[in-house]
Amino acid sequence: MKIIRGKTSTATKVVIYGPEGIGKSTLASRFPDPLFIDTEGSTARMDVARLDRPTTWAELERQIKAVKAEPDCCKTLVIDTADWAERLCISEVCTDKKVSGIEDIGYGKGYTYAKEKFSKALTLLSELTAAGTNVVITAHAQMRKFEQPDEMGAYDRWELKLSKQCAPMLKEWADMVLFCNYKTEVIKTETGTRKAKGAKRVMYTTHNACWDAKNRDGLPDELPMDYESIRSAIEFTPTGTQETEIKYSGIDPELRSLMIRDSITEEDLVNIAVSKGWIKDGLAPVSSYPAKIVKAFVKGWDKIPAMVKEISDSEAVPFN
Repeated sequence: MKIIRGKTSTATKVVIYGPEGIGKSTLASRFPDPLFIDTEGSTARMDVARLDRPTTWAELERQIKAVKAEPDCCKTLVIDTADWAERLCISEVCTDKKVSGIEDIGYGKGYTYAKEKFSKALTLLSELTAAGTNVVITAHAQMRKFEQPDEMGAYDRWELKLSKQCAPMLKEWADMVLFCNYKTEVIKTETGTRKAKGAKRVMYTTHNACWDAKNRDGLPDELPMDYESIRSAIEFTPTGTQETEIKYSGIDPELRSLMIRDSITEEDLVNIAVSKGWIKDGLAPVSSYPAKIVKAFVKGWDKIPAMVKEISDSEAVPFN
């Protein structure tokens, strides 16, 4: 049994949401080396790297897979925005079921189909973060009437502008959910009255009765709406992590993800390749291996940890 202690360096899954025009896209653009999948065309006047605007859900999925296939193309993938992406998802469900509207499929069934498609996309994005690429998803916020089942009355609260099926799933998927809003500053005048001085943009990092938010890094409840406020949580690198990233550099993304997940080193794979007779030069890096060897490793990965242990045991020298 292997026990790992302390913090580990992983890519982060972030959801940024708030009212229209508050600067969600701008905040996302401050993340390390961002690449935008702009579903609504909101970055047209921003100096950022972007892919062609997807017009279908299938095209959006292809773009995510393309980024996964070329992990060096960016350090952060930004999907801007989730609610416009969900529109593409719903449109594809309607096309699949040959109906003009999601409600025509039957009570709740259409949104269930959309939820399944949305879930598969989140799985793809999780694979991206597992390979070391941050994922940021922006979304609009909307005010909804909320009623506690055990209390009298109701109150308004800010929520993601998504369906009731997809919103909870997106919040659960994220490591960090940031709610951005304007905070009005109220001052007391010389006459004792109070008046609004202005509004500043802030982001909330923890849950409140009036909004959803969360983080796993012990951030303050309220922060200025600026990337510098969260940089330390996004770019945290424990001792030794950078060395590991360099060690896996250039290796096929799918194979690299499996190696990192199971703590298999490049030396382990070299030893296996030599023992199998796949290569003769034990000094050649895994990044230079032919595609057929890489595929063999990936296809038979469930046997790799045992093979590593077997080779390690055979090389062990017993004490006399």
